[in-house]
Amino acid sequence: MNTIAAAKPGNFRAGEMIRQFSIVLVFFLIVAFFSFANQYFMTWLNWLNLVRQSSINGILAIGVTFVILTKGIDLSVGSVMAIAGMIAASLVTETNEHFVLFGIFAGLAAGAGLGLVNGVLVAAVKVPPFVVTLGMLSVARGLTLIFSEGRPIPNLSDPFKWIGSGQIMYIPVPIVILFVVFLIGWTVLNYTTFGRYVYAVGGNEKAARTSGISTKVIVGATYVISGLLAGLAGLVLTARTTAALPQAGIGYELDAIAAVVIGGTSLAGGRGSLLGTLIGALIIGTINNGMDLMGVSSYYQQVLKGTIIVVAVIADQIRK
Repeated sequence: MNTIAAAKPGNFRAGEMIRQFSIVLVFFLIVAFFSFANQYFMTWLNWLNLVRQSSINGILAIGVTFVILTKGIDLSVGSVMAIAGMIAASLVTETNEHFVLFGIFAGLAAGAGLGLVNGVLVAAVKVPPFVVTLGMLSVARGLTLIFSEGRPIPNLSDPFKWIGSGQIMYIPVPIVILFVVFLIGWTVLNYTTFGRYVYAVGGNEKAARTSGISTKVIVGATYVISGLLAGLAGLVLTARTTAALPQAGIGYELDAIAAVVIGGTSLAGGRGSLLGTLIGALIIGTINNGMDLMGVSSYYQQVLKGTIIVVAVIADQIRK
């Protein structure tokens, strides 16, 4: 039980506060750099677009945070969001406007179902998370291509497209969805028994098991959460692009993991926060947006994001 108490996220230490402050400082330094580098960066329309684009990665990253907190990894989220979006799109075309809720449910169920498969293989069968989710990355992508026959699904109904392009009191719906997901996830991790168990399992799985925690259930549940949120991100992406694309989600797993690691969540498990993940997602979105405005090739952006991940992991090892 001491392990659980020590792992409780409410027990902030000075080091954790310094890490959070450092992340915020880095974010403002990046914003300052791009605001001087391009005159359009600080405009209201650009920031609205930046946060809207970051919302999809933020939703993904929140799910991945749960997994990494238990010392796992989920490389399949990009492919899972593709198959979830494809399944939902097939049910919400203009000729099926009355099936929007059913399509949304089907997409979320597909994401959660694939997450459940990951969780069972990792928690019960004890297959390494890297191997399981790497395999699921390929399986889900293949299922997407089989289901769509390699063709996009256009002509989505207006009620479904509202998820990606609509507004609620002048705030884009994707941003509202991100805020709601963040609020729920933050509450779960900070104020529920399940949240404390997630930190405990990641901090010391053997001690958590000895304390009576069903570690298999906790680990498996985090992969279901990751799959569910990947499905939700897939719905938002599909609605935003107004068509389900077979190649959707490629590379999104890299951005999600980068946001989590940059946000201070340790790949060794047991330490991190969703607030840090949210700031990490904004940092990735700011870098993408700023470099696009400066005309920097996407090839260089991939190199930069990979470098950021490596540097963040090295920094985590130094802190440990």
